[in-house]
Amino acid sequence: MNFRKKWIFLAIFVLTGVSCEKDDDAIIRTEPVAASEFRSTVVVEWYALIKTLTTETPGYSPPVAARAFGYTGVALYEAVVPGMPDHVSLSGKLQELQISTTLEADKEYHWPSVANAVMYKMTSYFYSNTSAERLQAIEDLENKYHDKYVMEEGEEVYDNSAELAGEVAQTILTWAAGDGGDNGQLSNFPSDYVPPTGPGLWVPTPPGFQPALQPYWGSNRPFLAANIPDTQPAAPIVYSDDETSAFHIQALEVYNTVNNITPDQTDIANFWSDDPVTTATPPGHSISILNQLIGQNDLTLDLAVEAFAKLGIGISDAFISCWKCKFDFNYIRPVSYINEKIDPDWTTVLNTPPFPEYTSGHSVQSGTLAEIMTDLFGDNYQFTDRTHELRGDINGGPRDFNSFYELAEEAALSRLYGGIHYREAIELGLEQGYKIGRNINELNIRK
Repeated sequence: MNFRKKWIFLAIFVLTGVSCEKDDDAIIRTEPVAASEFRSTVVVEWYALIKTLTTETPGYSPPVAARAFGYTGVALYEAVVPGMPDHVSLSGKLQELQISTTLEADKEYHWPSVANAVMYKMTSYFYSNTSAERLQAIEDLENKYHDKYVMEEGEEVYDNSAELAGEVAQTILTWAAGDGGDNGQLSNFPSDYVPPTGPGLWVPTPPGFQPALQPYWGSNRPFLAANIPDTQPAAPIVYSDDETSAFHIQALEVYNTVNNITPDQTDIANFWSDDPVTTATPPGHSISILNQLIGQNDLTLDLAVEAFAKLGIGISDAFISCWKCKFDFNYIRPVSYINEKIDPDWTTVLNTPPFPEYTSGHSVQSGTLAEIMTDLFGDNYQFTDRTHELRGDINGGPRDFNSFYELAEEAALSRLYGGIHYREAIELGLEQGYKIGRNINELNIRK
């Protein structure tokens, strides 16, 4: 008989705090095998698939992708946290999240099975509009680990684990539905939005002149309430077409940077571009970095679950915070000002995305990544980012970094090299992200 099958489950674990009712008739009291006793292979493989799904599924813009990562990470954490005796639930810590999941005393659970089942439920929901081929890939991955774990642990244990995962996933999806961003992949460009007009305000940009993407995203419910009011920067530099003004000078910096761009700066701009459809978007890039390091370090399941929850929450809130700022100020993009006031024939290295300039989304989410990853892996952590290695071109990397802050600064500056952000939006965007990341790191989820 498998050693883990000898465990007798007589304790009731509640996600808001583990508790045990006394049973005078019980002879043996033991703890189940903890999540820390298992490798995180199943989770790493699910997030690798999610990277592909985010790239190929219609409508997965950066805010939409970040939201999916946030709720998937929370669901994974809440499903596995009963097997993490040194951790507590996020219930009551995240806005409007109330969840209390009980392990039945006469049932045995297997935490990798729980992880497989909850990732299947969440991925199937968020990527329901993907291609038939990718829907089959979701089924195939679930079946792969279902068959493996049934063979190792028995069908009853897997069914118990899948039932727990399903209950948690449904609770999280019901909670998610009320945040304002549900099914955002189907409505990236709401037709009822009319942008304000006037000097210095955003207008659609070349070459596509698309309308504003997700203009209401900044009003969505964040995971942490403090991640919105406490992270908003001051108003940007006042618009002016005076050639001696601070505004004109910052636009001139973008103009001159692009006109004198070096090959290395071009490579950086393209590496961090992370355009939807061709890549997994900037938040997908962040998730990819974490997934690489979890796999390389062979982190145990409990550590991987905690890391994905924290990073998912952080980058999701980063896009809400950033989008609120963007559409509160509706700041003009460099290409619009430069074409009108400096050089009508000037073009950018990267295509300007369809939303206002201030602050830089790359900067906010990269700053958030830097704080969370530094807390998880330590200062001055050297690593190689292989996110785009399979692209087959020089701009696919890999790229080496000596710390997560070095990575964040490069990712942020890539937007200046690309000609799509002013320096102020980059620098203040990083600070905005650092604040969000620090708020995540202060979540008290360990006993």
